[in-house]
Amino acid sequence: MAIESEDFIIDKVLAGSQSAYAELVDKYKSYAFTIANKILQSRPDAEEVAQDAFIKAYHHLATFNRDSKFSTWLYRIVFNTAISHKRKNKRKFENIETTVIAYDQEGDVMLEKFDKHKYVNLALTKLNEADRTALTLFYLKEFSLEEIAEITGMQANTTKVRIHRARAKLADELQTILKHEALTL
Repeated sequence: MAIESEDFIIDKVLAGSQSAYAELVDKYKSYAFTIANKILQSRPDAEEVAQDAFIKAYHHLATFNRDSKFSTWLYRIVFNTAISHKRKNKRKFENIETTVIAYDQEGDVMLEKFDKHKYVNLALTKLNEADRTALTLFYLKEFSLEEIAEITGMQANTTKVRIHRARAKLADELQTILKHEALTL
């Protein structure tokens, strides 16, 4: 969806078209959920927060100044809503070791991928929220430093430094968890 078409859709929403807003929701719902889920570490809570964020965005759409991209503005709302939700509920992280995977003929490959995923996620949970979010947005969602800075409210240079330091902290956590095996990840 080009920015021009987003502006057109936003104009339609502001004119009262709820179905036009559904187009924006469809386009950004998976990213909104992913951001919320990385912060909250709970699928049901992330779904609720993503929905709340879309409702907030809808009610405040008239305040969107269009100097930035709609996605950046929306993700900032999702980020803030997730942080607020987490502060209110203070839930503990689920134990990643209780996760069960199916075994098939390519079980060894799946187990290796699962182990890598499991230990990286375990190491990520040991990082603070800001570091975990910065790494997720940069490496998994492939946002630019400028977009991450807008979403998190940091300067672009600060974001770059945070990502660098968070990556080093993640490597240290992996080495602590895996000892000598960390070199193969």
